[in-house]
Amino acid sequence: MKPYAAAMLVLFVGLRSTAADDAFPTFTAQTIDGDVGKVCYAVTLADVDGDGQQDIVAVTERRVLWYQAPDWKMREIIADQVALDHVTIAPLDIDGDGKVDFALGAGWTKIGTIHWLSRGASLDEKWTVHSIGEERWLHRMRFADVLGTGHPQLVISPLNATVGKGVRLTAFEIPQNPSKDRWQPTILDAELNRMHNHWHVDLDKDGSIDTITASQEGVHLIRRGTEGWTKTKLGTGIESDQPAQSGAGEIKTGRLKNGTTFITTVEPMHGHSLAVYTPPAKAGDLWTRHVIDTGFQRGHALWTSDVDGDGSDEVVFGHSDTPDIHGVNIYDSQSADGSTWQKHVIDAGGVATEDLIVADLNADGRPDIVAGGRATHNVKLYINSR
Repeated sequence: MKPYAAAMLVLFVGLRSTAADDAFPTFTAQTIDGDVGKVCYAVTLADVDGDGQQDIVAVTERRVLWYQAPDWKMREIIADQVALDHVTIAPLDIDGDGKVDFALGAGWTKIGTIHWLSRGASLDEKWTVHSIGEERWLHRMRFADVLGTGHPQLVISPLNATVGKGVRLTAFEIPQNPSKDRWQPTILDAELNRMHNHWHVDLDKDGSIDTITASQEGVHLIRRGTEGWTKTKLGTGIESDQPAQSGAGEIKTGRLKNGTTFITTVEPMHGHSLAVYTPPAKAGDLWTRHVIDTGFQRGHALWTSDVDGDGSDEVVFGHSDTPDIHGVNIYDSQSADGSTWQKHVIDAGGVATEDLIVADLNADGRPDIVAGGRATHNVKLYINSR
């Protein structure tokens, strides 16, 4: 181990030894695409061909690709059909024909175009691009029924503010004719800045879908109530005299073995610290922040999943710029309160992780990992061999 890497482990007392653990699964790496493009901005999963298996979908600066399970044959969904750079994608059956479609964000630093993609007569044809709207600095999108209509909306979060004092976190309703009718927007919040990501979850367990955000101002809960939309601060993120070095960048939720929901973040945006937040003892207080790792460069991807089958979700984390050891790590909770975690390095140097997602891809009951690379220009699959 290089000196700086050893120091990084010693500096943080809450992170247990990275020594091998016989009970923890091993992961077998497989390169799905070794030259996907300049940047693999996003990866997701969807049953594109309707065979009951999850296919891998990757977004590059100029293409959207899918890799057909189980042999991972590559096919193009679109290529050079919308403005550079493509940055985010979300799967859903948008037009109600029983087959998956995709929403796509493109032109993100210049225009911020929002589209949805519908398939052709055969899977060998390029897909058709339909326009939804524009939002400059569009960065992330997900489908969720945040409006409580019984049908999901497309929720987008721009990275930087262009109108007013904050980014416009917006939900677009899918119209009856999504190719011709207007997708009606509803602004959920417009006061936060440098919102790198958001996530949907029923955090307060009231039966409605909430949104949690990672921004320069920290971690917030945005929910719909009887009086409209409310915003509650849950965590500070990293505090700094420099606004650009404050707050949080990536965000997901998971569940501990005792059923407690936790929030995990990368801090700040493109940051150097990985944190877990657990609910406060007193309602209304900020959530308790635990730093579980630090010292990496450009943390950029998060997921949670019970990869070892112990009844508690692990944190799956990707970083892109840490010299020689950029890649994928998994953090396994070692305490009932979520304060202590054990680190397992899955890939050190093989993928400069820009995005990742976790799901069981070979129907063996064990969650696997798909990661997309930035400087490494690749897509990799890690098969769980628990």
